[in-house]
Amino acid sequence: MRDNGRSRVLGVVGAMAAASMLFSACAAPAAAPSAAPAAGGDAQAAAAPSGDAKTVTILYWQAPTILNPHQATGTKDFDAASIIVEPMAHYNHLDELVPALAAEIPTVDNGGVAADGTSVTWKIKPGIKWSDGTDLTIDDIIFTWQYCADEATACVNKASFDNVGNIEAVDPTTFKVTWKEPTANPFQTFVSYTGNIIQKAQFGNCIGANAISDAACQTANLAPIGTNAYKLKEFKPGDTVVYDRNENFRDPSLPGFDTVIVKGGGDAQTAARAACETGEVDYSWNLQVPKAALEPILAAGKCDPLAGGSFGIERIELNFSNPDPALGDKRSEPDQPHPFLSDLKVRQALSMAIDRNAIDEQLYGPSGTPTCNIVGAPANLVSTNITCDRDVEGAKTLLAEAGWTDSNGDGTVDKDGYEAKLLFTTSINPLRQGEQAIVKQNLEEIGVGVELKSVDAGVFFGGDPGNPDTLNKFYADMQMYTNSPDSPDPTFYFSGWLCDKVNAAANQVAGRQRRSLLQPGV
Repeated sequence: MRDNGRSRVLGVVGAMAAASMLFSACAAPAAAPSAAPAAGGDAQAAAAPSGDAKTVTILYWQAPTILNPHQATGTKDFDAASIIVEPMAHYNHLDELVPALAAEIPTVDNGGVAADGTSVTWKIKPGIKWSDGTDLTIDDIIFTWQYCADEATACVNKASFDNVGNIEAVDPTTFKVTWKEPTANPFQTFVSYTGNIIQKAQFGNCIGANAISDAACQTANLAPIGTNAYKLKEFKPGDTVVYDRNENFRDPSLPGFDTVIVKGGGDAQTAARAACETGEVDYSWNLQVPKAALEPILAAGKCDPLAGGSFGIERIELNFSNPDPALGDKRSEPDQPHPFLSDLKVRQALSMAIDRNAIDEQLYGPSGTPTCNIVGAPANLVSTNITCDRDVEGAKTLLAEAGWTDSNGDGTVDKDGYEAKLLFTTSINPLRQGEQAIVKQNLEEIGVGVELKSVDAGVFFGGDPGNPDTLNKFYADMQMYTNSPDSPDPTFYFSGWLCDKVNAAANQVAGRQRRSLLQPGV
């Protein structure tokens, strides 16, 4: 997820800590979020030195649709972009900071972090070039900040730049970030996938409204110039990305592969089989496969499941806005309150009705654990003082207290002539359809009607402004997907639930909040 997003305030009614796993069929060492083939001779061959032409193929069942990470709509876009562009540093699978463009990680001891928390100073590795042969400069760093700080740009990573007061060059390879307010986390900006640097020469005219309306900017969004080990060769949005080695990359001994192919489409189970049974691909992303199907795939012993250092949370979001198509342009707009879900007791009742343990036992098995929290790692940030035990009778009582009763005997609670019937949407995936079925049954037990809708993952997580079925549009009452913080510090992640981050027509539904208020156990 890192399936991406923005929001208003809604309730997480069902949470499942799902290990983000990758299957690999030729387990070369790689930062991967899913599963890999069993280690052995093939694994060594896959990691052959650069003199031997090699291609690595990765299957994402959610296909990338854009390669500008600051306009991304989901994990698949961030990951696809990160093969081209880089931040100053990133986190490894142990949640340790590792330099990327940076010569070293700034600390108080080395003088990079101000002791009073007011600034951080970064040093860039010398001689870094963009894939077009031009030099990376401090101007590119400053521009990336200015690009994302502009409200009209609709940068999905804006919150990670909001506390920047100024960025100034100290020398040609050193720059200082001064915060508006002292911060305990000096790595909130230019770190991890939310902090990738984009080239000023390419995106210079793309600050503000041009970012998503100008034709040249749209072209740049699909073909960014970068500093990483690979450059774009071919991109078919919603289908395939092909990368070639970047001959201007700073380390000529890397990378180990000549070509990287990221394929999109299909579903998680098909992707798992492609790596673990048929060997069609080297890696398959996101082990979101039902327990009954997953266990025999892994039992074959032809692949290795790999889990990252953090965990995604499968959540249900509730729309505080009214998604009624009759509202036309006002549909799911922040100023249109939902006639049912705006009520706190209703949201609490829905949460109490959902059987998280059944979802775990019947569907997730080894790949998930029930949770009441919206953050599952690191452990010291996981709340231990909330519960989300199932209580059907308690849920019914809450609905009655809020005035929702079955006045006409049709089996659905109602109030003031409005029947409590909800549209529940998510991406097409056997695991998620299983979750939908359990949730539907659970909610119908308390008199809430549920209509299920499943949308192709490439559409659901896509960014097409004309498509009504994207999760950012949220033309439903409930929607489900997985997301997680981008670093051990979840401040940026939590900021997605601020009211000014709500998706709306005014920001081209490019906020980071999808109308959801997170409350403990809701």
